[in-house]
Amino acid sequence: MIRGAAPIERRPLHEEVAEHLREMITEGLLAPGVRLNERVLCAQLQVSRTPLREALKVLAGERLVELHPNRGAMVATLSVGDVEHLFEVMITLEGLSGELAAQRRTEAELGEIRALHFEMLAAHARRDLPQYFRFNRGIHEAINRCACNPVLSETYDSVNLRIQNLRFRSNFNRSKWDAAVREHGAMIDALAAGDASGLRVILEQHLRRKRDAVLQDLRASDTVVAGQ
Repeated sequence: MIRGAAPIERRPLHEEVAEHLREMITEGLLAPGVRLNERVLCAQLQVSRTPLREALKVLAGERLVELHPNRGAMVATLSVGDVEHLFEVMITLEGLSGELAAQRRTEAELGEIRALHFEMLAAHARRDLPQYFRFNRGIHEAINRCACNPVLSETYDSVNLRIQNLRFRSNFNRSKWDAAVREHGAMIDALAAGDASGLRVILEQHLRRKRDAVLQDLRASDTVVAGQ
């Protein structure tokens, strides 16, 4: 091994498969309530059934997928009530995360978040929603890490996974997407200034607008919604 070189980390194949499936659910490529055809997914992801089934068990534990004996797996669904309850909790978690992050973040962490914000703006300018959302999600997760509270992070990750598809969908409306980008600029400013109470308010309002956009869409379509 080259001196000073870190060993290459290799994830188990089923974890890589699970990550691909998460992204497909987030971006709506696997819609809520859709039955997951193992043969099709194996061909698409170029894997055998064993890692695919292990990945589905992981996603079932995250409540992104439902496993039914003798009927296979399907993408989980959320009712309007589920969405309201999940966002109610997530708004509080985002707010607390921001408040603590503004107090505890380092200059290096701030620099990382600024870099993610720059990449997010570039993706927004290209109207590349999948890339935009990945950087957007990275910003929120980085702010959460700055809070330096492992209990908060564990709870945050668990709830946030279940609403990723909904957060993604909330950007389908161009004006709301543009407004969300402006809100992110205000987040960065508050984080840089160490404005704990200000960042908490910005994040809570940001999530309330996401929730309202999602619920408006759901009620207009009068359908049961995708879970993630």
